[in-house]
Amino acid sequence: MNRASIEHILELPPSDRVAIVQEIWESVVEDISAIPLTTGQREELEKRWLDFQQNPEEGESWDEVEKALRSE
Repeated sequence: MNRASIEHILELPPSDRVAIVQEIWESVVEDISAIPLTTGQREELEKRWLDFQQNPEEGESWDEVEKALRSE
C-alpha cells in the first residue's frame, strides 16, 4: 500500500482527490457494521432508505442538497 502525506494529497487536482475519497469510501462501506452509529442513527438511516426505495423521485440530488447547504 502506498502511503502519502495529507499535504501531498491536498496538492492533487480535485478530480484525483475525489477519486481517492471514493476509493476510501468504498473500502469503508464494504464493512458497514464497522461504522459506529447509535441505535437511533441506524433506525433513522433505515427509515430514510426505505422511504427512498418507495419514493425515489422524491429524493434530492447531491447538487441540490449542496446548493441548499451553501445558501444557508
